[in-house]
Amino acid sequence: MNEIDFLPKWYKNDRRQQFSYRTQYIVLGTIFVAMLVCNLATTHSISKAEAELAKGEPTAIAAKNVSQEFARIKSEIAELQQKAKYVEAIDSRIDVASVLAEISFLIDKKIVLSKVEFIAEKFSDRQWVTPNNSSVVRIAGSLVGKRDLPFGDVRFKAVLSGVASDSRDVAELICKLEDSPYFCQVIPSFSKNKKIKAQGSASGKELQVSEFEISCYLANYLLQSAGFIK
Repeated sequence: MNEIDFLPKWYKNDRRQQFSYRTQYIVLGTIFVAMLVCNLATTHSISKAEAELAKGEPTAIAAKNVSQEFARIKSEIAELQQKAKYVEAIDSRIDVASVLAEISFLIDKKIVLSKVEFIAEKFSDRQWVTPNNSSVVRIAGSLVGKRDLPFGDVRFKAVLSGVASDSRDVAELICKLEDSPYFCQVIPSFSKNKKIKAQGSASGKELQVSEFEISCYLANYLLQSAGFIK
């Protein structure tokens, strides 16, 4: 038996178009919802990233400040190290008070000093004499020109001038200086008899004394040369 379709063709076409439109609406709606969800997710991610950046901004500022402070301190340290080199170059490393105290201890009552002089000298390669041991050590450098200033590694020459009651007291002082750990290379420059007027004497009485000058070096260094200190 044949089926008879009573629906007109235009009706069927209209239903097909409606179904097609409905399908398109559903697809477009789905796409719109997907885009909306994606937009919301992106907005949330951006907001979260901005919050993280805002949270880390104080840390970044602190790190930048620390870096700048480190650079400043490093620059100050370099400047101080350079100044320390200059100070070390001009530092005489001589304890004048201790040396004068040692001289006062060695000087007898029969000796009167008129001059105590300390002269800084640069070292020469020809100076091979090792001084007496001392608690203060200076390393001698190499040969330098005569015009160089006495900075850096220098040794000090002490010149003692005065009078003694006689030449025996001068000789005794020389022996004391040689035995002292503060001095080395003790050399008597001269010693001669001299008459001086006695203090408080109205008659002009003169006394016979021994005028002297002694030179020596402070034993606060060690020579650096072949066979000694490397």
